Amino acid sequence: MLNRGYAYTTSISSKYHGRTLLYHLASLYPHSAPQAWQQKLNDGEVTLNGVTATGSESLTSGQTLIWNRPPWIEPDSPQHFEVLFDDPHLLAINKPGGLPTLPGGGFMENTLLRLVQKQIPNANPVHRLGRATTGIVLFAKTAQAASKLGADWNTPRIQKIYWALAQNIAQHDAYEILTPIGLVPHPRIGAVWAGSPTGKPSKSLAKVISRTTSTTTFEVSLKSGRPHQIRIHLASIGHPLVGDPLYGFTGQPLENLPGLPGDGGYFLHAQFLKFNHPITGEQINLEAALPDGFS
Repeated sequence: MLNRGYAYTTSISSKYHGRTLLYHLASLYPHSAPQAWQQKLNDGEVTLNGVTATGSESLTSGQTLIWNRPPWIEPDSPQHFEVLFDDPHLLAINKPGGLPTLPGGGFMENTLLRLVQKQIPNANPVHRLGRATTGIVLFAKTAQAASKLGADWNTPRIQKIYWALAQNIAQHDAYEILTPIGLVPHPRIGAVWAGSPTGKPSKSLAKVISRTTSTTTFEVSLKSGRPHQIRIHLASIGHPLVGDPLYGFTGQPLENLPGLPGDGGYFLHAQFLKFNHPITGEQINLEAALPDGFS
């Protein structure tokens, strides 16, 4: 699909005052080398405070930087989803693997958000799942529902339960995982969320569902809401997800050219979501059937 392009807009903060624009662009968007950014500048794709930039400008705090990325052909992604719950305030979807929840990582139109909003323009996701993660995504259709769910999301009032297929045979039947999660260096994109002693407090409860000769299927309950929390936490106790291209046995990026956060290959499924309806107070128990990878 050829999309409409996108304007990436940022404001220059005081810590970048005095930087040259070309250096700043290459640092802000490390997926392209300085030479590639200079070509984008020469093509007129970048403006600074509304003026087409050359790259030699010295930045000043408060300036508005815009990269007008031209239209590009997006990678293919599934164009279907299953509706699990629908009323005037909420919509719950069983997201297929390979479909991003929100725009990002080269996807703008081939996303769950765009597919849902074609049918329900006022629906917005309360949370997100990784592109390769399957299962329940909850949308709010009204501002009142969104506000209440947003306030409750990382509290015990919302129960989020996942199934994960992990490497190695678990020695125990249950684990409380408290590995802090923060940003650590990544050779391809600068930084990525991972296990970090200086990271934010995080908590997951993992229970063994089944074992094979080389894998363990866990049921994981989230007690905090950090990025990639289940992938990081299980890896940090010696059980990276089967096929995970990013996280190794310590919950850190793999040493030899780790993949990107959106890369697939692993099996992680948001199976249950339990909460009180934000408007009616009714108890809502959602379940999304397991995909084939867990059978």
